Parts: sequence; structure tokens; C-alpha cells
Amino acid sequence: MTARYGMTVPFAGPLHAQADRYRDLVELGYTDAWTAEADGHDGLTPLALASVWAPELRLGTAILPAFTRGPALLAQGAAALASAAPGRFVLGLGTSSNVIVERWNGIDFGAPYARVRDVVRFLGEAFTGEKVTGTYETFDVRGFRLASPPVEAPPIVVAALREGMLRLAGRESDGAVVNWLSVDDARTVTAIVRDAAAGAGRPGPEVVARLFVCPSTDREAVVAQAKRLVAAYVNVPVYRAFHEWLGRTEALGEHWERWDAGDRAGSLEAMPDGVVDELLIHGTPDECRAHVQRYVDAGVTTPVLSVVPLAGVDPMAAARDLAPGG
Repeated sequence: MTARYGMTVPFAGPLHAQADRYRDLVELGYTDAWTAEADGHDGLTPLALASVWAPELRLGTAILPAFTRGPALLAQGAAALASAAPGRFVLGLGTSSNVIVERWNGIDFGAPYARVRDVVRFLGEAFTGEKVTGTYETFDVRGFRLASPPVEAPPIVVAALREGMLRLAGRESDGAVVNWLSVDDARTVTAIVRDAAAGAGRPGPEVVARLFVCPSTDREAVVAQAKRLVAAYVNVPVYRAFHEWLGRTEALGEHWERWDAGDRAGSLEAMPDGVVDELLIHGTPDECRAHVQRYVDAGVTTPVLSVVPLAGVDPMAAARDLAPGG
């Protein structure tokens, strides 16, 4: 198994009651704890707790949106966590989606590629502790200086779907964050990131993959229930474009047609079981671990499991069952 093996945190329930669960991850052999940021807890608070509860873990965000915090506030938050977990924090940034940025936060989702690029460049300057004054394509900064710059600047990895952002991740950051992709897709995207990093003279990039896992042998129940989850992603415009680019237009064409027509039930019936099998890891714990290893063999350097509680699966029990030592 890869040297890195992560779990998505936090778990369900109040944050104050999860210290033992974080400790369990260490004892089970997990090396990393990564957060997401959508409609649950923010991406930084659970990691701040983890920095105290489980200081052995490397911590990462997968991801913080580049739009929903101003550049200076984003630098402050990242610097604070880098100070709390020196040498153990990875800042994952991305566009997020029009749903989260525009519908939920009331922020224009214009020029997402440029926004991420500009934030990465700004943070590189801000983390030095020098005063930053500059005009970027998507924002201006006048005279900002981090009062407490990190002793060790955190690596930055960029959430990327299609080729332009994948190349940006390799060329201007320390790697990429990917998700909702098959093993074959992983071979495609990791090669693009590596080539871009090599072309820019950068070290070999980290490729973090959020992998959705349900350790259950009840395939019929898992696939049937997972279709709603998969549909919730592949119908977001950025993910739809991603899967079209990956070549799933024919496989998902009828699903998308019915979804666009408002026929939600029919769209789920039209989603091929094989698409779910490609995008969601399921089966026995041993089969799941073997599937994760195939992503590593395809170029993923940091698999981060996200347990999907379908078919009666308990997430904490699943974390134990899926532990790297088996």
C-alpha cells in the first residue's frame, strides 16, 4: 500500500466528541486527515482540532474554494493552520462550483481558472511575509502583509478536473486534487499533472484523490442508492463537462437528457450501473483496499477515503475495516 493513506474528516456528530475517532485513525495506520467544504463544517476548524488531538496526522483541505474567502483572509487561515501543524499541513484550493459559490454564497463565479491561478500566485507571495501589492486579473491587493507568516509555507495543491486546470496544478502549484474518477481516468489526469510539472522544472507533484468508498457486499443496494449521490455531482456543470471530456457522453447521455427534462426518477433509472462501479469503490474491505491500490498504481500519491454510508454501512466501523494494515 502507498506510504500515504488518508481519511476524510470530520465524522458525523458534534465536533467536540470526535477526539477519540481522530486518535483511532492514527492507531489504525492512517497517515492523513483531509476535509472538504460544502454545506457542512468549514474546512479549517476540524483540522485545527486534529492538530491537537492527533499530531501524528498530516492535514489537508480538499478543498477550500478560491472564491468564498478574500485573498488576505485565505492567507491568514492557511498560515494559522500551518503554524498549528508545522510541516504537516497541505492547502488544497479549487474553484468549487457555481452552486456553492453563486447560489449559496452570492459570489460571482466568473473566470474560475484565472481566480485559482491568481490566488495561488498571491499566496506564494504572501507566505514569504513580504508586503504584497499587486494587480491580478481577478482581484487587486494593496499593501497586505501577513503579521505571522508560516515558518514553513504549506504546499499548495489545486483541485483540477480538465486539462487546463490540471496543467495549472502541475505548473504553478505542488500538485493536484482529483475526485469522482475511475482508475483509468486517474491514469489520464495524473500524467497531465506530471508532464506539466516536469515542463516547468518543478519536483514530482503530489496527486491527492478523494475516493468514495462503501465497504459492503450488497452490490444491488449500494449501486441503487449511490445513483443519487453520483447524479448530484455529474449534473453540476463543471463535473458534467469533466465527464464529457473523459468520454462518458454516450454512457450518461440518456441520464443527462432525462435530468435536464426534469425527470429525476427516469434519469436515475437511465444511469448505467457500470458508471457507479467505476466511480464508487465497493465490495469487501479487502476488495476495496485492492481497488484503492489500483489508483495508486495509476499515479495517485495520496488516496483519501470518503466513506459513503450506503446499505447500512457505519462510517467509523468502515474506517476500521478499511485501515491500511487490513
